[in-house]
Amino acid sequence: MQRAYVSVINDLSTDQRVHRTCITLQKMGYNVLLIGRKLSTSIPLNKRPYDCKRMTLLFSKGPLFYFFYNVRLFFLLLFKKRGLLFSNDLDTLLANYLVTKIKGSPIIYDSHEFFTEVPELQNSPLKKGIWTSLEKMIVPKLKNIITVNHSIAGLYKKKYGLGFSVVKNIPLLPPLSPSKTRAELGLPTDKKIVILQGSGINIQRGAEEVVEAMQYIENTLLLIIGGGDVINTLKKNCTVLKLDDKIKFIPKKPYQELLQYTHNSDLGLTLDKDTNINYRYSLPNKLFDYIHCHTPVLGSNLVEVKNIITHYNVGEIINSHDPKHIAEKINFMLADESRLKTWRQNCEKAAMELNWDTEEKTLIAVINKVGK
Repeated sequence: MQRAYVSVINDLSTDQRVHRTCITLQKMGYNVLLIGRKLSTSIPLNKRPYDCKRMTLLFSKGPLFYFFYNVRLFFLLLFKKRGLLFSNDLDTLLANYLVTKIKGSPIIYDSHEFFTEVPELQNSPLKKGIWTSLEKMIVPKLKNIITVNHSIAGLYKKKYGLGFSVVKNIPLLPPLSPSKTRAELGLPTDKKIVILQGSGINIQRGAEEVVEAMQYIENTLLLIIGGGDVINTLKKNCTVLKLDDKIKFIPKKPYQELLQYTHNSDLGLTLDKDTNINYRYSLPNKLFDYIHCHTPVLGSNLVEVKNIITHYNVGEIINSHDPKHIAEKINFMLADESRLKTWRQNCEKAAMELNWDTEEKTLIAVINKVGK
């Protein structure tokens, strides 16, 4: 079997896009090794049909982390048998590209976001300059490149004159119904449930405003499931505002376990702010998870998010991030059961079109173009 080495900088436990890529490669006849890192907080990996390697590093963040990750990845790939290199995001690209130049290995680059405009880089000109220089040095030399939506593909086209293939971050269809009830999950059966889920619940993604909004919402539980740099702040705000009985925090779960909560929710939130180019054109995974679980959506007024919600009529859009406005929208959406039923039915119809079977065809075409 031909070999494929898929690298990503996270701990592999929640990255469903990369998991789907590995499954596709395996179906196409590749022997797949997925490479990431292991953190002290990493949850065990579920058994997978391909091999995984999580590297333990001395540093978990900052410049030294990125440096040593790429050094370790470079030598790991260099001494493996030649195979297809599949680099996910700019922070894995240098090691992959150097191995390609040395061994002549074919390479595919998958940019999950408009990397140089992530909010973490906007207040650090030095860091942004380093990543931008790295991108300019390597990306224009690549032939097989992928990104997650047409807006970001357009930005890269304008920047580098390159045509990126678009493979949206849409999951496989989950089971039609949850295998656990609310009671089995420890959730109330006499309240509405609103869910905000994700592995990147970070600053400027609307979570702070949602917590404040719960002051104006009754008989409803907000579930915040996942991790991110704003979680501790949210917990403190929840206590200060005396909302502990209205908000439940749940740490990140394996994907199939997470979907049990999504299935049992009445409303899903995706409220990223238009504070930077990367968020402006984002198309979060959670949007499709909600749709696949037939959970109506309240979303931000962002180009890609709004297009999906309005085109398929699966929910509502907020006009601002004012907590009272968010509360008004949530109360409106939860107040009418017939309206919720219509949105659920529209989610069910949309899911038949918005699923991995459709997106996988583009990925297969890119892999076939590279060749074995």
